[in-house]
Amino acid sequence: MTFEKKLSKLFQLNDERWMRHANPLSVWTRYSVLPIIILSFWSRYYLGWWSLFFIFISILWMFLNPIIFSKPNSTKNWASKSVLGERIYLNRDKIEIPKHHLTMLYSFLNIISLLGITICIYAIIYYSFWAALLGISLTYLSKSWFLDRMVWLYEDMKDSNEEFKNWEY
Repeated sequence: MTFEKKLSKLFQLNDERWMRHANPLSVWTRYSVLPIIILSFWSRYYLGWWSLFFIFISILWMFLNPIIFSKPNSTKNWASKSVLGERIYLNRDKIEIPKHHLTMLYSFLNIISLLGITICIYAIIYYSFWAALLGISLTYLSKSWFLDRMVWLYEDMKDSNEEFKNWEY
């Protein structure tokens, strides 16, 4: 089982929840998660222990975001296809993906994203606006590039499998 697949199990993404996460509202509002988490941790300066409420809410938002939206009206858009491609990529240990998608780029992008998260942790500890901005930028630029590659993967594979064909409507 791939690391990414284990992570999707943490978010309890079954077939229905994957389709909910494919809603463009879910994809685009997901970009709010990291700034909200950082702000909630920064609130400890002013709120003390009361900041735990906002930290809890921000982490809850991270887990609820992929599942609170309804199934999209259409999956013929970049955001939906990025989620569907990610779903295909997570199953690469079971369903072979084209060789040109077996690249180190995906690992590189995940490393850059992890670097961005690390910088965000520094920003949280030291209340650094510029570190937060850098960390969020690195994380979201690398994640957006990764998602764009997932759209390409989905487009390459959508006609290769009956289940994948049914995802597009």
